[in-house]
Formats: sequence, structure tokens, C-alpha cells
Amino acid sequence: MMQGLDSYPPITYEANPPKVADLDQLRQQRKWETAIGYRIFAAMRWGQLGDGHISARDPLHTDHFWILGYGIPFAEATVDNLTLVGPDGRGVAGPTDNGINSAAYHIHWPIHTARSDLISAAHVHTPYGTPWAANAEPFRAISQEACALVFDQSMYHGDDLEVVSTAGGARIAAALGDNNVCILSHHGLLSGGTSPAQAVGIFVLAERVAEVHVKAPAAQAISEEAAKEVAVSLHAGDLGWRLFQWLARDLVPDPAVVLT
Repeated sequence: MMQGLDSYPPITYEANPPKVADLDQLRQQRKWETAIGYRIFAAMRWGQLGDGHISARDPLHTDHFWILGYGIPFAEATVDNLTLVGPDGRGVAGPTDNGINSAAYHIHWPIHTARSDLISAAHVHTPYGTPWAANAEPFRAISQEACALVFDQSMYHGDDLEVVSTAGGARIAAALGDNNVCILSHHGLLSGGTSPAQAVGIFVLAERVAEVHVKAPAAQAISEEAAKEVAVSLHAGDLGWRLFQWLARDLVPDPAVVLT
């Protein structure tokens, strides 16, 4: 097992995302985080209808990305059942017998193409993110967690809920801009990150923020000045990665499960 991926490192205030120079090991690190991310979503009962996807840019072929093989339940994700998808939407490694998740390709490939800084993107239909997106409104600073996102969000107002081409994904990528969260009108949430862990952590945070918005529709927002102070405190560059550490340990207590 490479890089100690069979166990989690201790959580400390000084902990930082791993820096992996070897590209083969970096590929394994990204696939490991992606597989655990899918299992986190499964533990939260997301993706049970076959909706949703997490992508991870391949460090060796940077115009390719990894996603869970089509037809495989999120709860069964492993590093070996991720599929490497090329620029033409075809699988070039990993399981391909069931085809490729076309929605994942149409959405994620344009995002990875437009944003060279993003290593991962995540999208799944959720109990609060989807209904909040039906309002076609951005988040407001109505909770501590919301302050971490209100200055790092965008809206996509297209009504193409079935993203059937990369042109649709390109419109989403344009709407995302340089943000890490995009609310897809009448569709749901989408997040991006500098690692799969970052994207998954930010996505779960966005869902928690959406829950507050749905449950407190008449909430009073705090001032922009106060929100910015909280955002500076919360929104460190590795916020999503740190959230992922807590989520993974709670919901996927044995990380070696994705290595089998």
C-alpha cells in the first residue's frame, strides 16, 4: 500500500494537504481521495438514484479525469473501479464495460478544461441543495458556515437540466468562473477544489449551508463586514480538505476499504 493510504494521519491544527511529487503516487492519492469521497456521499445517502459524480484530474494525462465506473454504487467505490476518461469521452483505463457516465463527461470535462487550477469537481443531487437551487438564488450570510461560501459562489441560470453535451458543461464552467461553488438553477450544487478531498469537503459544506437556507427562509443576514471577517477566519485555502478529514474518519473509518 502506497503512502500510508491504509490509515488516516492525525488531525492537528498544523495538518496540511499532502505534497506528493511523484506523479504515479499523486495519481494514487487522487484516486484514493475520490473513492473515499464517493463513499462519504453514499454514507450520507446521496447518489442512490445513480445521480452525481466526483472527478479527479489525472496528473500524468492532465486532459483526462477519473470518475467512478458507470453502474457501480457509490458505497462500492475503490481505486480500482474508477474509470479514466479521455477528452473524447471514452474510457481508456479502469472499468468500461457499462460505458461512461455521459453527464459526468459533459459537465466535468469542460470544467477541467476551463479551470487548470481545479483538480476535482463534485456534483450530486441532495436533500437541501436541490430544493434551494429551485429558488435560483445565491446563498446569503445567514450562518457561520455560509460566510465561508458567500464570497466564493456563482449561479448558473440555464434550464438545461439534462446536460447532454459539452457545450452545456461549458456554460456551467463559464458560470462557475473562478469560484469553488456554483448553484445550478433548479438542479443542485456543484463544487470544485484543488484536490478531490477539497471538492468533497466544500460540497458537503455547501449542502449544510443550503439546509439552513431551506429551514430558515426568513433568516436575517449578517452584515457584509461581519461576513467577511468570518470568511477570512474560515475560508483558508485548505478548508475543504480539513472538512474532508473529519467526514472521512466518521463515515469511512477504514480507508483501506477503497484499496481492496
